[in-house]
Amino acid sequence: MTSKKTSASQRPSRRPSSGPGRNRPASGRPEDERLPLGSTFAYGFQHVLTMYGGIIAPPLIVGAAAGMTAQDIGLLIAACLFVGGFATILQTVGIPFFGSQLPLVQGVSFAGVSTMVAIVHGGGGIQSVFGSVIVASLVGLAITPLFSKIIKFFPPVVTGTVITTIGLTLMPVAANWAMGGNSSAEDYASVANIGLAAATTAVVLLLSKIGNAAISRLSILLAMVIGTLIAVFTGMADFSKVGEGAIVAFPTPFAFGAPTFELAAIISMLIVILVTLTETSADIIAVGEITGSKVDSKRIGNGLRADMLSSVLSPVFNSFTQSAFAQNVGLVAITGIKSRFVVSAGGLILVVLGLLPVLGRVVAAVPTPVLGGAGVVLFGTVAASGIRTLAKVEYRNNMNLVIVATSIGFGMIPIAAPHFYENFPTWFATIFHSGISSAAVMAILLNILFNHVKKGNSENQSVFVAGTDRIVTDQDIACLSEGDHFVNGRLIDCDGREVPVRSTAAEH
Repeated sequence: MTSKKTSASQRPSRRPSSGPGRNRPASGRPEDERLPLGSTFAYGFQHVLTMYGGIIAPPLIVGAAAGMTAQDIGLLIAACLFVGGFATILQTVGIPFFGSQLPLVQGVSFAGVSTMVAIVHGGGGIQSVFGSVIVASLVGLAITPLFSKIIKFFPPVVTGTVITTIGLTLMPVAANWAMGGNSSAEDYASVANIGLAAATTAVVLLLSKIGNAAISRLSILLAMVIGTLIAVFTGMADFSKVGEGAIVAFPTPFAFGAPTFELAAIISMLIVILVTLTETSADIIAVGEITGSKVDSKRIGNGLRADMLSSVLSPVFNSFTQSAFAQNVGLVAITGIKSRFVVSAGGLILVVLGLLPVLGRVVAAVPTPVLGGAGVVLFGTVAASGIRTLAKVEYRNNMNLVIVATSIGFGMIPIAAPHFYENFPTWFATIFHSGISSAAVMAILLNILFNHVKKGNSENQSVFVAGTDRIVTDQDIACLSEGDHFVNGRLIDCDGREVPVRSTAAEH
């Protein structure tokens, strides 16, 4: 079977859906493509490496806040990997009413970290965290039909804004990784760390330049391997602790005791769930935009239900709220590998890592600057995808430019000033402390205000709109007289007489 040839300059993000070892999906959906088993797991492992640092950060932070031992924190990490793997498989493979069947990687949502730490410090302990996650997720599961009906409020002006903001808000994560990841370390932001990150970025770009399609698509994974090898030879990687600890460990249900249920903790966690629903909705729409797949209210609802069901069951195995990982959306965009079964393979790898802590320790030994070097390209690709979507937006005689500008501005506030909302009510700060949620909320509300509520709108609503469409020269203005105006395409002078307009084309 052969595919139609398309100019690479015309369609740079598209990959041929047929060819040696690749099967064109019978459904016609790009995400249903099946790759050879080896390629499937190779690309799946690339997804795991991309999000590994993000998925282990929440249990590290919450476990430390709860005063857990290193062994207990290790159990938390293994549990998060295990549950994230099953949640990913549910989201990608899907069962009736659960799962968007899109290439989305699931894992512990970072949106709830500050709230969980607050619950722990409030005296509730880790048991109260688990109890609040269960109840709040059940409420989230009940209200998913409401969220799945908002698809009409996500036109390109909204989705493009949110996707762009997702990429921009992730850049500080990549920068922190590139500097070393631990601000208290002596070598944090050292030339060596940043140099290793830069070398990894350079390898990604060089491998992407190579004409071989397979190497180009695996550029992120190969760059991480090469970056790690560089770190080994320069003494910046430490694999000495890989052999320490248990080799196999199955997550024990309620290993830290039965969950407790406190009203204040549940209310706080419910806000986190609302943020998670908003972010997951944005990620589902974003990956649908990247893959070119139709995303309707039913698909969003199925994806959100999978999210919430995973979050309900997560505390049983000592994990926390589950959400789609935005950084993996960037990986789908940059590799062009849109198969959901690749991500399912990544989910299976996560499950294995959760059962085999020794393998998890191997992956954890990948130096953080290597992750940062790859992250710069990945997260930048997410922002670029959003900009490409914004290019489709009509900006004439409307307020779309102001919608985009204001929403991205709000999304950048928590990034530019992390303590901006610290004196606001907890529920407000929890929502707007996330740049993604801030931009999503503002874009949705402003789109409704200006594009759905038509009352009060005028043809030229803002000074910003006037300069967005066309430019006239001073010579054009010099030809006009006081009182000249246009009516139905005709130039009328101050006395009401039509001024003839001579076509310059007729002179040539």
